Amino acid sequence: MDKRIGYLLKRVQAGLRSGMDEVLEAKELTTPQYAVLSALEREPGISNAELARRSFVTPQTMIRIVENLESLGLIGRKAHPTQGRVLMATLTAAGARLVASCHAEVSAVEARMLRHLGATDRETLRKLLERCAAALEDK
Repeated sequence: MDKRIGYLLKRVQAGLRSGMDEVLEAKELTTPQYAVLSALEREPGISNAELARRSFVTPQTMIRIVENLESLGLIGRKAHPTQGRVLMATLTAAGARLVASCHAEVSAVEARMLRHLGATDRETLRKLLERCAAALEDK
């Protein structure tokens, strides 16, 4: 079983998630909260549905995450200019500072994961994983 690609991918994912959880806990954030803050840093105002997809959680869970981040003062929401029922989330100054302070620590976890791979192997791994993801997304 340990030679199956799917099993190895899950083992890597679990280790990466555990490492991220550990460093983010010190910042009083969860990994899904960090994913949301990072997504909003890159694309302010993206939809809750898109945030859920990028954070690998259900839309229902995303509603709770967004409400929690708003109550913590890390994001703000305002009505969409043309679709009044849609609320667009953006980072507050506190949210921007917090997510920026987390990037180096999360990057260090990823660097630890990749420490036995050279630059060429890292690029090859990235390309292969992109092809695998695309194959699964192409139904």
